[in-house]
Amino acid sequence: MSQEPSIGLIGSGSWATALAKILTDKGNPLRWWIRSAASVQHFLQRRHNPAYLSSVNFDTSLLTLDTDVSVIVRDADLVVLAVPSAYMEETLSVLPADAFRGKKVISAVKGILPVGHRLLNDYLEERFHVPLSDYFTIMGPCHAEEVAAEKLSYLTFSGIDPAATARIAQRFNTPYLNTVVNDDVYGVQYAAVLKNIYALGAGIAHGLEYGDNFLSVLIANSADEMASFLRRVGARNMEVGVHHLIPGVSQSPLRKTANYAASVYLGDLLVTCYSLYSRNRTFGNMIGKGYSVRAAQLEMNMVAEGYNASRSLFEINKEIGADMPIASAVYRILWEGLPPGEAFRRMEGGLI
Repeated sequence: MSQEPSIGLIGSGSWATALAKILTDKGNPLRWWIRSAASVQHFLQRRHNPAYLSSVNFDTSLLTLDTDVSVIVRDADLVVLAVPSAYMEETLSVLPADAFRGKKVISAVKGILPVGHRLLNDYLEERFHVPLSDYFTIMGPCHAEEVAAEKLSYLTFSGIDPAATARIAQRFNTPYLNTVVNDDVYGVQYAAVLKNIYALGAGIAHGLEYGDNFLSVLIANSADEMASFLRRVGARNMEVGVHHLIPGVSQSPLRKTANYAASVYLGDLLVTCYSLYSRNRTFGNMIGKGYSVRAAQLEMNMVAEGYNASRSLFEINKEIGADMPIASAVYRILWEGLPPGEAFRRMEGGLI
């Protein structure tokens, strides 16, 4: 009987910890990179992450912990990357150019690399020669806190080979985690970047004391704006009410194939804009209430991916040319100092 490919996890924040819970609850042995040696010792003695999701206890017999990222990557066949996008290049900088040769790389990054405004797969191809055929993504909607509480959640796995993607997804399937397979690698990544920007906008609106009526209009318009951008970059599944079969992947009789109304596109946008667990919504709420960007960052002490993403998407869209007044307003508030109230007053008349 062939042995299952070994799994390595890079990252030790809340999302990485949630993924580690999912994988070990499934019975997968896990090689896990933890940045701090003190955190490794805490794990071994107390069986939980001292800084994130500390209510989650792990079966440490399934864990091999190391502070050396090169060791984890060397010894794994499947490497899950779950470091915030702003720190990804620094984390991987110690690895040689052939570090990922012969391995499958699974991105759990819901952001864009701020240097060069690149998606992770483009960086990995340039720096480590990782072909797109060896690259897969994990996208939500899936808040780490609800995974910790074992509330039913959904993850979408994307890759250009649906059968290989389905095999990877099966390693994560648990009673509280359903998996969906998708072949829109670029589209789901851009959707994850954009939904964080729009969640910042929703948070700013809340901080400015707009009501639910306005918020629903803002999010609906954000969904339309996101779809426009995604179409321009060649994303698939943009129709609503239309489903296309994915060759090579068996479908449940009750499950439709993905379209724009599916969880990974519209669903993730909605939960990130509305949920109190959303870092981006929380960050935006502070900005709307009058916090400076720096003060909001210090108060949260967590990464809001939409902050850097708003600048990256603004730069990318100079070439794409999509009509993005909401995303542009968020960028100008955060990076050009436009007062939030003024930005939203300008926007109000253009919403439909």
